[in-house]
Amino acid sequence: MNILQTIILAIIQGISELFPISSVAHSVIAPYVFGWKLDPTFLKQNFLEFVVMMHLGTTAALLVYFRKDWAEVIRSIFARGKSKKLLLLLAAGSFPAAVLGLIFEKKITSVFSNVTVAATFLIANGVLLFVGERLRRKGTKTIDDLTWKQAGIIGLFQSLALIPGFSRSGSSMTAGFWMGLTNEESARFSMLLAAPAILGAGIFEVPKMVRVHTPGLLQLSLLGGAVAGVFAFISVFLLMKWFNRKEINTMAPFSVYCAVVGLLVLGTRTLF
Repeated sequence: MNILQTIILAIIQGISELFPISSVAHSVIAPYVFGWKLDPTFLKQNFLEFVVMMHLGTTAALLVYFRKDWAEVIRSIFARGKSKKLLLLLAAGSFPAAVLGLIFEKKITSVFSNVTVAATFLIANGVLLFVGERLRRKGTKTIDDLTWKQAGIIGLFQSLALIPGFSRSGSSMTAGFWMGLTNEESARFSMLLAAPAILGAGIFEVPKMVRVHTPGLLQLSLLGGAVAGVFAFISVFLLMKWFNRKEINTMAPFSVYCAVVGLLVLGTRTLF
């Protein structure tokens, strides 16, 4: 990849990681749409690590935006008598993705750069967002009202994002709706869950990048991470405003978008 391709992909990733439209699907589909002839070896061996580095930029943006929540979590670890409920809820919500990611890592890598798979599951993601909102009731709960079991269920839905095409934020927010969270609280818990999930993937994948040492890959990945982080911060600001102001049909635009993009990509793959 060159510098321009890296910047374009990082902008797309920074936006699509937090909006419920699957950043992984967009990272896979974008090179196809732009007609980039990327090295098949790079796609098979290094693309996942490259994308994870951009995700780390997104994590930095989330840590900055939700710095008060994370400061509270850190204080609860060391302060006696301070409630550790948020810390434990995040641990319960992070556990499923960590376990499933380790179990299915090789299978995930093998289909990661497949455009058809990404487009197919992007359509499935749109269906999940549409059905999820139709089946929900008006949420009244805050994060503090969640049980460990409910946090685990939300984390299990977040694990769908291990499949290219499913959105991590979309899956976890949908589950949050079903657990009775308000729009804003569901989005907030989803964003808080994102940081440990992405950091865990980064800790697992970055050493591979350093060990393989593909010339220029680390520098491009760092650039991609920085650009993705800036656009991720803008995205989370806009997304939280959206969920704070809207109580109904919050997922409808994203659902339609996923279905349309997925169908268009599959259509071009079939016709051309």
